[in-house]
Amino acid sequence: MLTGEIRNQIDRIWDAFWSGGISNPLEVIEQITYLLFLKRLDELETAEELKVTRDRKATQKQFFPEGKDGRKRSYQDFRWHKFKNFEPRDMYTVVSEHVFPWLRTLGGNGTTYSKHMDGARFTIPTPALLAKVVDMIDKVPMEDRDTKGDLYEYMLGKIAAAGQNGQFRTPRHIIRLMVEMVEPEPKDVVCDPACGSCGFLVAVGESLRERHPEVLTNPKLREHFHHKLFHGFDFDNTMLRIGSMNMLLHGVESPDIVYRDSLSQEHAGEDEGYTLVLANPPFAGSLDYESCAKDLQQVVKTKKTELLFLALFLRLLKPGGRAAVIVPDGVLFGSSNAHKTLRRIFVEDQKLDAVISLPSGVFRPYAGVSTAVLVLTKTNSGGTDYVWFYDVHADGWSLDDKRTALLSDEKLGPLSKAKLTEEEHAKNNLPDVFGRWKDRDGKERKRPRTAQSFCVPKNEIAAQGYDLSLNRYKEVLHEEVEHRPPREILAELVNLEYQIQQGLSDLEAILRA
Repeated sequence: MLTGEIRNQIDRIWDAFWSGGISNPLEVIEQITYLLFLKRLDELETAEELKVTRDRKATQKQFFPEGKDGRKRSYQDFRWHKFKNFEPRDMYTVVSEHVFPWLRTLGGNGTTYSKHMDGARFTIPTPALLAKVVDMIDKVPMEDRDTKGDLYEYMLGKIAAAGQNGQFRTPRHIIRLMVEMVEPEPKDVVCDPACGSCGFLVAVGESLRERHPEVLTNPKLREHFHHKLFHGFDFDNTMLRIGSMNMLLHGVESPDIVYRDSLSQEHAGEDEGYTLVLANPPFAGSLDYESCAKDLQQVVKTKKTELLFLALFLRLLKPGGRAAVIVPDGVLFGSSNAHKTLRRIFVEDQKLDAVISLPSGVFRPYAGVSTAVLVLTKTNSGGTDYVWFYDVHADGWSLDDKRTALLSDEKLGPLSKAKLTEEEHAKNNLPDVFGRWKDRDGKERKRPRTAQSFCVPKNEIAAQGYDLSLNRYKEVLHEEVEHRPPREILAELVNLEYQIQQGLSDLEAILRA
């Protein structure tokens, strides 16, 4: 948990970047990311040196070679613990003229993150600002994984707060709900084909640490966790750098975070490689038929990216694999052949488990689009008996552009540590979503359509043209109206008329007197 002091430090650094002329929040976090990577490299090198000191036979893996670079500066000066003590102007010269050219050569050292350093650009404008940022990062207790992760999450949150590039950040409490619903296992192979800052992959890692601690104590599971479990694709190099750093700071050594246009023909044919897909793919995009993977077009003939990604998820999943994905509401009720075809596939050929309707303010301040979460299991042989629907009215934050927390920290998110009162539930439905989800094959089947959640049988969905919008099946609870005999109502009206006439007579008498 970040302290208020650390948050204030980050806020001051952020303000310093803006006053220094860097107004793009993505550029701010990118520059901080490079510095965090340099600090991490120095930590790894120090750990290697200690290992050699303890065991004379151990072989040291060097990130910072001995000797000097082409401009006659010692590579050891590139290490964080060295240059952080330099005078600001000398630090600025070392980092800008020596460290960054060297960083761009690191792609061959085998780490996932180093592959994304090829285009590293140093844009911090002044020695004073560089010294201030280095000092701030150095004071954060970076040996603690939770603090490192929270620090980076806080900075990612500032991207969303700035209202720019917010499409890269799905609210973390929504991500955690989706992750907990699909229940990641230590042997899963997880993919987000539109990974952005890797929020879904980070949440899977955190869930596994909490629910399956053996993932880091069993040697085979630990190797799988660090090198084979996490896969993310994106075609924005900046986001690949940011996402890789997010994973690194959350304790994953070498995730597979790679440059890829997931929908392109170039990557067609990668079938059934993953047991779990979690994603918030791009909405409202459009592709040329020629550039889109032909095997996706065979599933659904469309240019719409949200539909193509849904076809992609089915292609990527192994039989028995699960998916939880965010879709715009139009996917649920769209009338085109492509929309109907995909919904029929989900309901008839696979096992559609749930449709969770989210309030339209969830993605503010940068989008007011109405969305839903689809949860499904790939079977290739059907299996949908009932679909569970939940109508989320509140997620714990205000649904305006400010997105202010409505409850204390322990009562936010889907795994609230405190039982919520009815009034608090009205502000945060997510714990109720998670609780009812676990009972979807039990008591939920008996809930009336007027409730916040209910189940709908497959044959009824098929009869409605595979429409998956919650309002198609929800029933409105009407207040009971008292019906009285007409004679009784007429008698009341006659009595009321008599009282009015009597009042007027009394008023005339008073006036004459």
